[in-house]
Amino acid sequence: MAIKQPDLTINISNHQSSLQIFKAAPSNFISSLSGKMFTFGLGLMLLDETHSAISFGINMIISPIVGLLCLVPIGNLIDTYPHKTILTGSLTARTLALILFAASINLFTATAKLIPIVLFLIIDAISTNINDTCYSAATHELVNAHNIQRLSSLTQSAISLSSILSPALGVGLYSLVGFSGFVILEIVATLASFGIMLTMKFHYHATNQFANSQHAPVTSHSQFAKFHSGLNYMRSRTMIKITILLSVILNFLYTAVTIGIPYILKDQLHTGNGPIGVLETGSAIGMLLGSLLLTLLPPTGQKRLFLKLIIPVLILDSQILLLGVLFMTSQSPTGYALLGSFIMGILAFALVILNITFQVYLQQTVPTKLLGRVVATLTTVNSSIMPIGTLMFTLIFQSTTHGGLVLIINGILLLGYTLLLLRPLNQAIHSEQP
Repeated sequence: MAIKQPDLTINISNHQSSLQIFKAAPSNFISSLSGKMFTFGLGLMLLDETHSAISFGINMIISPIVGLLCLVPIGNLIDTYPHKTILTGSLTARTLALILFAASINLFTATAKLIPIVLFLIIDAISTNINDTCYSAATHELVNAHNIQRLSSLTQSAISLSSILSPALGVGLYSLVGFSGFVILEIVATLASFGIMLTMKFHYHATNQFANSQHAPVTSHSQFAKFHSGLNYMRSRTMIKITILLSVILNFLYTAVTIGIPYILKDQLHTGNGPIGVLETGSAIGMLLGSLLLTLLPPTGQKRLFLKLIIPVLILDSQILLLGVLFMTSQSPTGYALLGSFIMGILAFALVILNITFQVYLQQTVPTKLLGRVVATLTTVNSSIMPIGTLMFTLIFQSTTHGGLVLIINGILLLGYTLLLLRPLNQAIHSEQP
């Protein structure tokens, strides 16, 4: 059965779309760069104060939990009220939270610093979740259908570029201004992104879906009923269900790469920190090149969607396997760094192509009034599996001296799982063609 395409008839010219993209790209770069450096500075400060191994992982624990707990209200909120109003409230709350955090952090010492840090990270996770989901749901209000891929690609390019620059800038700034400087920088960056957002025009549909939002009583029953309608829509979309089956396993097994690379190189192969940084840089460059490529290529809509989804997945599977083979062979630190960064670059290139392709597909096929709930659900499902994978693969890597073999097995498992889903995915795509 063919799916009904969302109404994309909002009149936004190419010039207006280009202007919105011109504003969105620097806003995303500023917020992403400052956010990554702030997280890095927070980890260093906690490590200095508490000497705890959890210093760099506390945000990875809090964010998925907050996302899961807030899934229903955030999804409903974004599909109920005007997106610019939601973003204004979210960024205002985050700015105030940053100011209170800056004023209170030095009132605590040692492990007691975790009190204001955890409280701020909860607010930050809620705000980030709202902002990311809201921008995804508001894509049709910012650009026309022809520029969706360009907006998604440039947004990813900004994030990738910030990933390349943030480690070096983070180390330098932490040595120069300390953690207090990071907090001030984050406040300034948040205000800058806030200001850019206020200048952007959100084009609402003539039959505004938000018109009667203030008159609807909000109860727990109505919250769950409204969210349940979004889940019913997702259940009716075979393509979305197949994608969830693929992405959950992919994210679960991919945590072996993020956990395994630093552990294998530093603790098992004794290469030091240098190759780890080189592999991270290679990954960031691959993401940047992939997003820039999609920026330059003309949008092709849903043509050859099966190939555009499955080829990146197969490349990703094979690169995880090759990474394991590399770590099982005898190399110098330089060899691990050069070959590893090349493999990670290809892996990240494929990953960003896959992510952007699916994001654009959702924007083109999901009704705007449901996008908030759909995006919030998909994001939460994918992120919630990662803490489980992190815990499991931490135990696995610590119980073996052959970390490369773990990656080889993961690559083989992913490849086999992908092959099993080839036919169902192809059938789902064909059944939903308009």
